[in-house]
Amino acid sequence: QVQLVESGGGLVQPGGSLRLSCAASGRIFSINAMGWYRQAPGKQRELVATITSRGTANYADSMKDRFTISRDNAKNTVYLQMNSLKPEDTAVYYCSGVVLITYYSDARTYWGQGAQVTVSS
Repeated sequence: QVQLVESGGGLVQPGGSLRLSCAASGRIFSINAMGWYRQAPGKQRELVATITSRGTANYADSMKDRFTISRDNAKNTVYLQMNSLKPEDTAVYYCSGVVLITYYSDARTYWGQGAQVTVSS
């Protein structure tokens, strides 16, 4: 099986920064796109950013100037650097990975359990 585990969430003041990490482990042949999504209370889950295995990043328009996604393919890890955080960034942040468990298998999307990010003074 494949597991994705997020870390780095917590409480931060408005204007502050936080870095999330998500490490994938288990039976992994390769990981295609990895990404971050978030879900605020009472709202639908929304895209934050994605990154291909070659490092091409895509961002939600409202976050592209403040957030940076990166990955370390050797460690099967994706990161999200969040700067200039606002109270409206408060949400549970989920990472995802499109994983092949063998060369011949179909790609499947796996999700982490989520990391709470709270932006408040």
